[in-house]
Amino acid sequence: MDQTPVDQAQARAWLATAVDEARLSLAEGGVPVGAALYGTDGALWGRGRNRRVQEGDPSLHAETSAFRAAGRQRTYRGTTMVTTLSPCWYCSGLVRQFGISRVVVGEARTFQGGHDWLAEHGVEVVILDDPACATMMRDFVAARPELWHEDIGLD
Repeated sequence: MDQTPVDQAQARAWLATAVDEARLSLAEGGVPVGAALYGTDGALWGRGRNRRVQEGDPSLHAETSAFRAAGRQRTYRGTTMVTTLSPCWYCSGLVRQFGISRVVVGEARTFQGGHDWLAEHGVEVVILDDPACATMMRDFVAARPELWHEDIGLD
């Protein structure tokens, strides 16, 4: 789908919503990943955080939570998923399944995820390499390696 590329200022403003969600998850004892889904007009459709630990539900990744909060829509084409961390394969599949057009990634240092695969399949991927996102994840992985490994499927 043809769409105007997102400018860095807009992408960073959207990322702030996802970062707020990641911080909430961390405060709740969960994995600090947050996400938000924005409509074609830039309106916030849904926001969410990784709540696997808090809810005991392995499917409640941040992107899934934001997607669910957005509710049923006629189409997701032209929308933007913003996430603090490169999306895992599960969340990358959600983006492809529902035709989300763009993914803005806070950081991909901690975890590469599926963003290259998404780009190969026509999804616009914007990696912001945000230092605050990288620090939050690095600190979490150092403090809770067992939870991190469980979350990304290494155990």
